[in-house]
Amino acid sequence: MNKKKYHFIAIGGIGMSGLAKYLLENGFEVSGSDISDSKYVEKLRQLGAKVFIGHDAANLPDDCVVVASTAVKEDNPELKKARALGLPVYHRSDLLAEISRSDKCFIGFSGTHGKTTTSGLCSYVLEKGGLAPSFVDGGIVPELNTNAQCKNGAHFIAELDESDGTIVKYSPDITVVNNLEADHLDYYKDGLNSVVLTFAKFLSRLKENARILLNADDAGVRQLHGRIYGNVYTFAIDSQADFVANNINYGTDCTTFDVYYRNQFISEFKIILKGRHNVYNSLAVIAALYLAGVDVAEIKEHFGTFTGMGRRFQHVGKLENSVKADIYDDYAHHPTEIKATLDAAKAFKDRRVVAVFQPHRFTRLQSLWEDFLGALKADLVVVTDVYAASEDPIEGVTGEKFASELGAKYIGGDMKTVAKTLLPLLKDGDVIIGLGAGTITNLGKELLTLDREILKLGN
Repeated sequence: MNKKKYHFIAIGGIGMSGLAKYLLENGFEVSGSDISDSKYVEKLRQLGAKVFIGHDAANLPDDCVVVASTAVKEDNPELKKARALGLPVYHRSDLLAEISRSDKCFIGFSGTHGKTTTSGLCSYVLEKGGLAPSFVDGGIVPELNTNAQCKNGAHFIAELDESDGTIVKYSPDITVVNNLEADHLDYYKDGLNSVVLTFAKFLSRLKENARILLNADDAGVRQLHGRIYGNVYTFAIDSQADFVANNINYGTDCTTFDVYYRNQFISEFKIILKGRHNVYNSLAVIAALYLAGVDVAEIKEHFGTFTGMGRRFQHVGKLENSVKADIYDDYAHHPTEIKATLDAAKAFKDRRVVAVFQPHRFTRLQSLWEDFLGALKADLVVVTDVYAASEDPIEGVTGEKFASELGAKYIGGDMKTVAKTLLPLLKDGDVIIGLGAGTITNLGKELLTLDREILKLGN
């Protein structure tokens, strides 16, 4: 990396801010812009970044590498100026690929679901175990309170995004494929087959001594397995595999399981994350670290203190005045993720589960309509308007129509309106779970604000 100055267009996103933070900690000069201020932007400023609010050609230095994501359009004034000046323009995947090319052991976590949790868990246990990893993850790692860091340990951890096909640019030493399903159908026109072909292309380009770790229980990954060669290892709960989790006990407060490598016992592990999918996530990390030469028995205690990534079944508060209820926020925006979250919520025995679903993207709701209908099983389901994520509306694809077909309650409007309409429907003991990748994350804040206002009125 021979350039000392980088400018990020839309620097405040979770992925872009992580890359910017990594560069700042590595001594590079960083500037950037975004349409609004945020906690991520403020952290970058504290590290020395110069961040502008609003996109303007004047923001752009004349001698920098420009970094942009797929979301940045060609008519962006800063991008237009960069093109006119002939400055190098990196997609964020280009920068991550460049960062990852070092003497560290690069462990990349990929797949349709679980990338953020597995990369975050791996980063967390290495850091808590004193191994000083470098990482760029897709969410905030609990306790570490960051999505990226640059340290002097032997490992570099990253979440590898497949949404736009740029995953083929990476070359990890150890690649984990958690699962594969049809998603991002605006890019993967042929559904799962397109996803599998892209992953096969990605894995075929790895270094000769690279190792690939596949979930043998996942149907999509099994389609991939037959198309790839090399140093392939497997992990599973139900199937024969190199790494297996046995004797799984789902308790109220924790889950325990034993891990075996080729029938040899490694250790017992405890996690406090809920759900079967988090046994898979933990097993994937254990297997990856084992292949990387880490003594996982020495750091196993830290698996039991990982509370989950931000927006992954994250407890965001309690209602105390209107009703007595707990609020959770979850990034789940694909039917499989939603089903996993709601299955995990069954651990709240004898409590009513209220699922508030904000569909994310018109194309995803349209393509996976029937799957969403099958996944949304809770005591009370509420559906909001679709979060467009820059997409144009599609006729007949609306939250209201979906709710009607599901037999759920529809609440339109912004999250403040949703919270105001939802609150009178709640009962003591409820578990409210916001589901989606958009503004649904603000639901908890809005409910808590209304709850405090009720306390003030009571006084």
